[in-house]
Amino acid sequence: MKLPTFLLLACLSLSFFCSQLLSKPLTYEGTSGVGKGKHIVFIASDHEYRGEETCPAIARILAKRYGFKCTVLFGLDNEGHIKPGSSNVPGMEALKEADMMFLFLRFLAPDDATMKHFTDYLDRGGPVLGLRTTTHAFNGLKGKNSKYNYNSRDKSYDWGFGRQVIGETWRPREGAGHYGKNHKYSTRMFVVPDQKDHPVTLGVTDMHAMAGAYSAVPIEGSVILGKNQVLDSMKPDGKPIPNKPPSPCIWVREYESKSGKKGRVFASTQGGSEDIISEGVRRVIINGVFWCMGLEDSIKADMNVDFVGPYKPTTFKFGGGRKKVKPLDLAGWESPIMPPAKR
Repeated sequence: MKLPTFLLLACLSLSFFCSQLLSKPLTYEGTSGVGKGKHIVFIASDHEYRGEETCPAIARILAKRYGFKCTVLFGLDNEGHIKPGSSNVPGMEALKEADMMFLFLRFLAPDDATMKHFTDYLDRGGPVLGLRTTTHAFNGLKGKNSKYNYNSRDKSYDWGFGRQVIGETWRPREGAGHYGKNHKYSTRMFVVPDQKDHPVTLGVTDMHAMAGAYSAVPIEGSVILGKNQVLDSMKPDGKPIPNKPPSPCIWVREYESKSGKKGRVFASTQGGSEDIISEGVRRVIINGVFWCMGLEDSIKADMNVDFVGPYKPTTFKFGGGRKKVKPLDLAGWESPIMPPAKR
């Protein structure tokens, strides 16, 4: 039996509406606060440390508590599910109007059209925040974009985006790599004493990260705000490993863009989904967002950095991301991050 024309058209319209809705990026938008009118674009796609959980959790705090508009983009599979480490990141055109870019990436190779949105943002000198594996954000890019690869030795852009923008890349032979036994040793971070009055460290005290430490030698001009201690267990009260002296783990810097404008950068070698359970880790990241955007006068030692909605992070490991989750499954203030596994 044929459907009446009007009913067929209604079904087609509903189908189109649903597909359009599902293709929209995840956005949290606050109503009031110092961030009102400012747009932060988060891009989450790493293989191990659950950046797809860290990014929406931090975005909710910034939107709900401080009024920012936060768009969260993810690496996706062909069916639109979040796929950690995927180079398919729809929605990067949002960077055209972004006031800040917040990154948790690892070894991506997006196509040229996608990368153009990214490089255009850098060319105009927008502020950048990068966590953990963002030091080695890109690998396998070809042609003119190959200079952004983590291991690029382009003389004009040595060691790629990681070194030239974030301030460090993945280069174990030069002292930038794993520091201690990951998954067995956790990390205590502390504020460098002579930076205790820096706006980014305001109110930051105890910082414990479940992800193992990295060693880093930030590029010249970086201001080191925090260092790490490798602990002998996964517990906050673990003892420091004696043969692992503290290494830089939190720093700020500026990069010079093609436009000539200098863009502010906050970087941390920590920030995995289990790391941000620590209030101190959340606080330093959120302070870093404010500083990058030139809002350091608004940073208060007692700013509310509590999670918004249920936050139940997944233990970090390769292949450990929650399956069959679409970005809009995380919409609203009360949806769990991450949703329970689907059976």
